[in-house]
Amino acid sequence: MARGDELPLAVVNGSPGYINILDALNAWQLVRELKTVTGKEAAASFKHVSPAGAAVAGPTTEAFARSQFLDGIPDSPVASAYVRARGADRMSSFGDAAAVSGRVDLELAEVLKAEVSDLVIAPSYDPEALRLLKTKRQGQYLILQIDSDYEPEPVESRDVFGLTLEQERNARLIIPELFAAADAVPSSELESMVVATTALKYTQSNSACVAFRGQVIGVGAGQQSRIHCTRLACSKAEKWMLQTHPKVLALRFPPDMGRPERTNAIDQYILWDELSRPEQSHFIATMGYEPEPLSVAERRSWFGTFDGLVMSSDAFIPFRDNIDRAAMTGVSYVAHAGGSIRDESVRQAATELGITVIETGVRCFLH
Repeated sequence: MARGDELPLAVVNGSPGYINILDALNAWQLVRELKTVTGKEAAASFKHVSPAGAAVAGPTTEAFARSQFLDGIPDSPVASAYVRARGADRMSSFGDAAAVSGRVDLELAEVLKAEVSDLVIAPSYDPEALRLLKTKRQGQYLILQIDSDYEPEPVESRDVFGLTLEQERNARLIIPELFAAADAVPSSELESMVVATTALKYTQSNSACVAFRGQVIGVGAGQQSRIHCTRLACSKAEKWMLQTHPKVLALRFPPDMGRPERTNAIDQYILWDELSRPEQSHFIATMGYEPEPLSVAERRSWFGTFDGLVMSSDAFIPFRDNIDRAAMTGVSYVAHAGGSIRDESVRQAATELGITVIETGVRCFLH
């Protein structure tokens, strides 16, 4: 029950389960905070209580629209934000909980109708958008409406093995001034740092996040080791960049192949050299031809066209190996809490590799 026994959440369509509600409420908090701080519409794509992607509204290229199997570039801010959020990791967004900070319009509803998605949460819906969404999943698509003015109590509680635990809710906003120590950081990169670090507030710890131009492009969530978070986030960011490579966009799909299968095929192609021979044979049988793989040189050259990648960590970075791995992906700015006994070695690594490191003093652990 909510404060005063008045629920801020209404089920407009469908029947929610326990995980649905957890995903929806965490995703809503993320997009609400991003809109509050940036002033832009925001969206998130959640799976298993962590974001697969998050973004604020912004320009998208024709190549990116093609990589998302869209007929054109989204016009409305909410549609733009969601396409950018889901595009962070299409494989992980399969069957997602979608959240947007503003009113769902028909353009966004059409995007959601075409994707494999389990639910959407938003403060309001246009009537024609609602009519369309109610036809999704044979009328069972979960549609939630939340009161955008609702504020929870400052103390949260949870029951674990018969015990009730309480702690203050993490209500600190991730604002640009948090990264003020980096005077030379361009505004677009500051926005990316805000997006990445806010996303980490709602990502299971340990976690790291890579962002670019106001959108998450790689999340490493729930790892026991910081370096594994970084490796995962960076490898996802590299796949995000490669999805718009000319060779990837030139892949020839069978005409009857659906979006999820195309997404899987792209992932296999990008990871071609890491696939087993049976996996490669399956790809060839499905696609009808053997592709020319991307070379290491082609990959590195393509990564170099993305200037201004940022990475954020939900707590301090304990070893320089995280900086070394981020540099391989082309990250230019790294934000972390600082406070480790090895901070100086992390700073030294960043200096050697031309990376700007910002120590915020703020941890965003979520358990």
